[in-house]
Amino acid sequence: MLEMLQSPFMQRALLAALLVGITAPAVGIYLVQRRQALMGDGIGHVAMTGVGLGFLMSANPIWMATLVSVLGAVTMELIRTYGRTRGDIALAMLFYGGMAGGVLLIELSGTGTTANLTTYLFGSLSTVSDSDLAAILLLAAFVVLVSLGLRRQLFAVSQDEEFARVTGLPVRALNLLVAVTAAVTVSVAMRVVGLLLVSALMVVPVAAAQQLTRSFRATYALSVGIGVVVALAGTTTSYYQDVPPGATIVMLAIAAFIALTALAAPLARRRARVAEAATAAEAACGAAPGSGRPPADDVKV
Repeated sequence: MLEMLQSPFMQRALLAALLVGITAPAVGIYLVQRRQALMGDGIGHVAMTGVGLGFLMSANPIWMATLVSVLGAVTMELIRTYGRTRGDIALAMLFYGGMAGGVLLIELSGTGTTANLTTYLFGSLSTVSDSDLAAILLLAAFVVLVSLGLRRQLFAVSQDEEFARVTGLPVRALNLLVAVTAAVTVSVAMRVVGLLLVSALMVVPVAAAQQLTRSFRATYALSVGIGVVVALAGTTTSYYQDVPPGATIVMLAIAAFIALTALAAPLARRRARVAEAATAAEAACGAAPGSGRPPADDVKV
C-alpha cells in the first residue's frame, strides 16, 4: 500500500478516482429521476469526437471533449424537448456519428493507435497527467457546486416538470443545466472509467442507494459514498492486479447494487412493522396518522 501511495502516477490516479466517485453519482441521481439513465452513455459517444479533435489540434483532449460533449448534450436536450417522431433517429445519428468521428479524427491526427483509443474508451491509470488532473479538479468543482447548490431546483424539475413550471422555476434553463453538468461529468470520468463505462458509474450507485434510502438527501449522500468507495477500490485493484480500472470500478458498483438489494427486503419489512406500530400508537392517542409532511430534501426518490 505504501509503495502505491508513493508512486506519483498513482497519487494522480487515486485523486482523479476520488473526484469521479463524487461527481458521477451526484449528477446521476438527477438523470435517474428524469428516466434518462442512458444519457451519459450517449454523451460518452459524442465526447469521443472531442478527444479526436484534441489529438488533431494538439490540445488537451479533456478540454476538447468537454466542449464537444457540452454541445452534444445541449443538442440532445433540445431534441428531447422539441423532437417528435424522428427524435430517436436524430439521437442515434448523434451518438454513432460522435463515436465514428472521434475514431476517424484520432487516425487522421497521426497519433491514432489501439492503445490511445483503449485509454479513453475504458480508462487507464498511467495516463492521468498533471494537466489532466488540473482540468479534472476544475470540472469536478463545477459539477459539485451545481449538484449541491441547486439541488432543490434540479430535484423539482427532475421529479415533475409541469409542477416546477407552475411554481415559476426556469424549467428549460434547468434542464439544459442538467445536460451540461452531465457532459462535464463525462469529461471528468473518462480518464479513469472510460467513455463507454462512465454512464454505469452515474447510474448504478444511485440505483444501489435507492434500495435502502427513502429520501432524496439520503439517496444523494449514500450514492456518492458508494461511488467514492468503488472508484478508489477499483483503482487500487487495478494497480495490484493489472486489470482495466473502468471495468473493475463498474463491476464493484454492480456488486454493491446486488448486496444492497439483498439487504433491502428485510429492512423494508422492518420499516413496515415500525410504520404499523406508529399508526396504531397515533390511533390510540386520537391523532390523525401521517399528518406531517416532509421537507423538500426528504421527498422519496
